[in-house]
Amino acid sequence: MEFLAISGSLRAASSNSRLIAALPRLCAPGDSVLVFDGLNDLPHFNPDLDGDLLPPVRRLRQAVGASDGLIICSPEYAHGVAGVMKNALDWLVPSVEFPEKPVALLNAAPHAHHAQDHIRETLTMMQARFVEAACVPVPLPGRNLDSDGIVGDPELSALLSKALNAFSEGVAAMAPAPDWS
Repeated sequence: MEFLAISGSLRAASSNSRLIAALPRLCAPGDSVLVFDGLNDLPHFNPDLDGDLLPPVRRLRQAVGASDGLIICSPEYAHGVAGVMKNALDWLVPSVEFPEKPVALLNAAPHAHHAQDHIRETLTMMQARFVEAACVPVPLPGRNLDSDGIVGDPELSALLSKALNAFSEGVAAMAPAPDWS
């Protein structure tokens, strides 16, 4: 399985981004996680520009389309979704790459649930297929860990490895059976 992971934060010291950066080292053998780093390059969503597909939008859609599943970890700002994350999702709404895409939601600040609720609502409307066993809160607040620290922390690495394994299994179970006719 090849998964695409997106942090909804542009902050240099973002716990969401550090968590996402740890994922490639925690996935099962045979699986891989590519971290998408282009949210800052996306223009503000404008449906009038959708037909012209600007290069950053094309890159996002191609990365989503090439992945077997999408992993999202986004901060909460003022009880809502980070603007850059919502902007990226808006660019995916009219795409053919997103509908029925398996999704796992990670939450780096479990006390902040409003953004998770908003993202889930948006993704439900976009026809995401959630792998619930892979949607987990990750207790990072107060730990001040970088991605190496997350990987090295036995509790966090076990939690994330288990979530990634559940995602891989859930995505495999969603895959249509081969047509042998």
